[in-house]
Amino acid sequence: MGVINVTPDSFSDGGVHLRVEAAVTSAWGMLDAGAAIVDVGGESTRPGSRGVTAAEELERIEPVLIDLAGAPVSVDTSKADVARRAIELGVELVNDVTALRSDPELAGVVADAGCYLCLMHMQGEPRTMQDNPVYDDVVSDVKRFLTDQLEFAVGEGVREELVCLDPGIGFGKTVDHNLELLRRLDELAAIGRPLLIGVSRKSSLGRIMGDPEARTGTTAASVGAAVSAFERGASILRVHDVREHVEALTVASAVAG
Repeated sequence: MGVINVTPDSFSDGGVHLRVEAAVTSAWGMLDAGAAIVDVGGESTRPGSRGVTAAEELERIEPVLIDLAGAPVSVDTSKADVARRAIELGVELVNDVTALRSDPELAGVVADAGCYLCLMHMQGEPRTMQDNPVYDDVVSDVKRFLTDQLEFAVGEGVREELVCLDPGIGFGKTVDHNLELLRRLDELAAIGRPLLIGVSRKSSLGRIMGDPEARTGTTAASVGAAVSAFERGASILRVHDVREHVEALTVASAVAG
């Protein structure tokens, strides 16, 4: 899954894809490089970020989605109005970082459209999520949350076979929490739904490499984490550097048989 942030303030590529032409060109380039789908988002969820209105979010992403007609696209949104319009424009998957907690109408929009849905765990909200996150046991707590939200989604009419789950690496977690989630990913895979992992360029990778103030991680570190996640049961890797990840995961898959 290639990442297209149509925002001025995303943690790694804020502003890079704010112009429609740049976003569309990058998206087609990611697909040519082997991405199975591109994830288009118009609202930053980096630590400390503030929300935008549905109108502003749509103003950013609508022209991009129009120009990507026919391509496999997901939309990174937690708003029903944004998802509804994105689905009208051909989006196949709604990637909700709030796991249906933000907008009570979103589950119905997804259910009515019969599209795919990703439910992600986040402790708190983007503005405050990195303010001393605490868990009894991060893997057990995240597993319980994802199981509950999966049950809620199905109860709202979303088909279970169309749902994937994301433990939310970097969303209300310390470096140690992120490592523990990746280390014990098989426990989350036991829920029975495909796992999406978004560790690409996350600050935890830079901090593992020795910079306690790192805001991002390198491509090489991202690829290493992605391969480790794949080996522990991840089905979808959400990444910024598609070609490097495709090549590494192709080899890892061949070794795994």
